[in-house]
Formats: sequence, structure tokens, C-alpha cells
Amino acid sequence: MQSLHPRVRVIGIFGMILATVLVHNIAVLLALFAGTIVLALTSAVTLRTLALRVWIVVLAFSGVIALPALFLTPGDPVGVAPAVTQQGLHAAVMLVARVEVAVTLTTILVLCTPWAQLLKSLRSLFVPREVVMMLAMAYRYIFLLAETATQMFESRESRRVGVLRGPERRRMVAQTAGVLMSKSMDLSQEVFLAMQSRGYRGDVLTVTEQRMRWSDYVALLAAFGVAVLAIWWGR
Repeated sequence: MQSLHPRVRVIGIFGMILATVLVHNIAVLLALFAGTIVLALTSAVTLRTLALRVWIVVLAFSGVIALPALFLTPGDPVGVAPAVTQQGLHAAVMLVARVEVAVTLTTILVLCTPWAQLLKSLRSLFVPREVVMMLAMAYRYIFLLAETATQMFESRESRRVGVLRGPERRRMVAQTAGVLMSKSMDLSQEVFLAMQSRGYRGDVLTVTEQRMRWSDYVALLAAFGVAVLAIWWGR
């Protein structure tokens, strides 16, 4: 991934995600997942990183969403579990597999592409300037908000004496949340003005401009070919 042009990475990954959404065959989805693992390993993204950042978290959230489908989807009951239907099991597995593959592909793209290059690639692909600006603001603002919350927590802890009771803890949490919301609104405006004062107008500028090579076109055609075949076989 790192050797490809950023636009090729964005287009190729989005094409694979589209194929993942349109596939209706579990075997094809598993093949896409295996290809995603190969792509991660060849891009120096470890399986441990994917497991901790993607697979466990996505399985927990998507599993909770897909769980009712096991019992609410009408169909033929499964032998070992009569309350679970085969159609519901298929729908739940498809949902979890699709989310796992799509989020894994997105994570590989983000880990292998610098943020500035990713935003510039989106802008060159005619993504609206407002969308790119919101992404840039959100990316910078998340770290500032997390740092502010940490500083507020440390300030509270350094001034606290003894153990707080339940009502006092809830009162302190509510007060902290209100102050943090007020600070976040002021901070967002300051961050935006600071970015504007440094010349930011929604178009991302990078120090170096990478040119498209023949290997980039080959990789792009390969990604499109895999996506088309996956959609065809997974109908």
C-alpha cells in the first residue's frame, strides 16, 4: 500500500468496500477477508494491530446488532437451537462479516496513508471542500478535546481529598461534562481560526507531490478486477 499513489489507495479501497457491501455469498466474503489479511501483512500492518483496533471492537458492536436477527428472522429452525433460524443465522453472519471486512480495509487505508495525503486525495476525487474541511477539523479537534479532558481530570484529582460518595461523584461528573462542553465549543472556534490564519481554506497542501506510475495503474486495474469478480461471484 505504501508504494502506491494515495489516490490509487483511496479508489481501490473504496471499490473493495463497495464490493463487500454488494456481495451476498459468505464464501466470497471470506475470500475477500483473506485477501484483506494478505494486504495488511504485505503493508506491514500486524494482525495484532487489526485484532485490537478492529476485529474485537467490531465483533462486539456488530454482534449485538446482529443478535436479534438470529431469533426474529422467519425461516427454517436450526437443529441444535430451534429458536434460531437458518435464514437469521445467515443474515447475522453476513452482517458481521461485511462490517469486519469493510472496517479492516478502511483501517489499513488510514494506517498506510498520511492524513494530509488522504485528505488531498479525497479533494482531488471531487469530494466537496466542506466535507474535507470537516474531516480535517474533526481529526485535529479530537486530540485537543482528549487532552483537555485529561487535564481537567488531573486537575480534579490533584485537588480532591479523601473518597467521594456516590452523589458527589455524579455531581462532579455532571459539572465536568458541562464545563468540557463549554470548553469544546470555544476550542473548536479557536482551532478553526488558527487553521485559517495559517492559510487553510479547505484545500490540503503537501510538501511533495507524488506522480502516478505504471504500477499504480496496474494496481488500480487489479483492485477493480477483484471487486467486479467478487460482485459477480457473490450475487
